[in-house]
Amino acid sequence: MRTNLFILLLFISATGAQAQIEIPRSTNTGRVIRAEESNSTGFPILKKEEAEEESRFLKDKPKAIDLRENPKGLMTEADAMAQKWSEDAAVKEEYKHDQSLGSVVTQGRFVEVYCRDHQYIDGDKVQIFVNGELVEHSVNLTAAFRPVLVTLQEGFNSIQFVALNQGSSGPNTAELRVLSEKGEQLAKKEWNLLTGSKAELIVVKN
Repeated sequence: MRTNLFILLLFISATGAQAQIEIPRSTNTGRVIRAEESNSTGFPILKKEEAEEESRFLKDKPKAIDLRENPKGLMTEADAMAQKWSEDAAVKEEYKHDQSLGSVVTQGRFVEVYCRDHQYIDGDKVQIFVNGELVEHSVNLTAAFRPVLVTLQEGFNSIQFVALNQGSSGPNTAELRVLSEKGEQLAKKEWNLLTGSKAELIVVKN
């Protein structure tokens, strides 16, 4: 009896060892199954949905940069400012004529004349005449003030600034300051000149 039971158990064990466990396979590539939380139990439940749509980032191609539409798009603030000043200013009618800078009165023996290019530094140059005589053949207007000492005669004195050019962006522009013998500011003026035009300041010595 025991022998028969042993043989039976041995036969069952050998049969189980030879059996292969089949793993279920699926070729289903259909809809995506997403887990959602049940309102009643709070546990996840499975819900079938349509396959997710293709990402819009894959559909929408990035827009190419068109520098014709936005020519300053890749510029720094300094670049944009330099370009702004480099563009020619609109030529006004007054720029085509000589300009009067007014007159000042002093009792000193001389005045100090300071001039500089207060806009885009583009190579503006002027000549300076005092009472008809050339005292500065070519003054290059930079960002810094260029001093010129003007000795005065009794009565009226004419100081003229003649534009030799308009630099790389017209017109010829400058800021003028006039100081007395004691260092007091007598005048603060500006000019905008086309090439060949002049700006004149009258200094009256009492």
